[in-house]
Amino acid sequence: MKIVVLERNSVGPDISVDCLGELGELVTYPNTVTVEEVRERVKDADIVVANKSPMREDSLKDAPNVKLICEFATGYDNCDLDYCRSREIPVCNVVNYSTAMVAQHTFTLALALSQKLPHYDDYVKSGAYSAQDRFSNFDVPFYELDGKTWGIVGMGNIGQRVARIAESFGCRVIFHSVTGKSTVTDYEQVDKDTLLAESDFLSLHCPLSDLTRDFIDAEALKKMKKSAYLINVARGPVVNNPNLYEALEVGEIAGAGLDVLEKEPLQLSNPLSKIKDSNKLIITPHLAWGSVEARERCVQGVYDNIKAFLNGSPIHVVNP
Repeated sequence: MKIVVLERNSVGPDISVDCLGELGELVTYPNTVTVEEVRERVKDADIVVANKSPMREDSLKDAPNVKLICEFATGYDNCDLDYCRSREIPVCNVVNYSTAMVAQHTFTLALALSQKLPHYDDYVKSGAYSAQDRFSNFDVPFYELDGKTWGIVGMGNIGQRVARIAESFGCRVIFHSVTGKSTVTDYEQVDKDTLLAESDFLSLHCPLSDLTRDFIDAEALKKMKKSAYLINVARGPVVNNPNLYEALEVGEIAGAGLDVLEKEPLQLSNPLSKIKDSNKLIITPHLAWGSVEARERCVQGVYDNIKAFLNGSPIHVVNP
């Protein structure tokens, strides 16, 4: 079996992928972006490991030997599942490897914004604290999480972990199911308008789909509290970036923490790139999932998926 890893650096060059070589001939590429690159690199592959590289007819049609596609991720929106199914190519993802880190980063963003940490860090480092004649300073108000309402979109593994942490801070937790099919009963399920109107913190943990694209748009932002904070660690297009820029500029919400954007890396054409106030907007470079431990689990998950396939019992197949 020839195993071609198209985006080896998506798990970081500090994390070894050598274990995959135990399962077949291993060929790795640091990054693969275009359809043309994919087509050339997978033409004689048996197993393809990808993350963002396009996995669809125009990139795979000249690769007759491909028998399995594995994602270095949980998401699989880079794959045309119908096409892969038509060729009887299973697509396997890695589940639950980043749950702890994404939940942790959700609160890192929320706490940094709501407690105005950039402001107070700057206050001390500027010398203003040393120059004052009192022991404390709280010139910009901040508030407790205790007693606030934490809203969630996407009550999967990550959403449920976030819900438990929010509860431990003393928050009331509510959630909205985009599909209406959630079976979670531990927390109050509400409609979209209620979620927007009542959430003091709103965190997004849903996959990207036709139902979630632009889920947070101008209309949604107008329905949120002016004191609310939006956290997106899901997929960039779940939030309409130009609409969010306008909302932040006019104060429709208090702030936003983003780990994902409509197009990555951040484009200078994205109006959010113009906001330099980190008390209003914090953007991190799609790293919420990327602790050392999570990336090691991701590689191990791909190894397990390939091994299970070779043993005749594929697991984590998203296009059965």
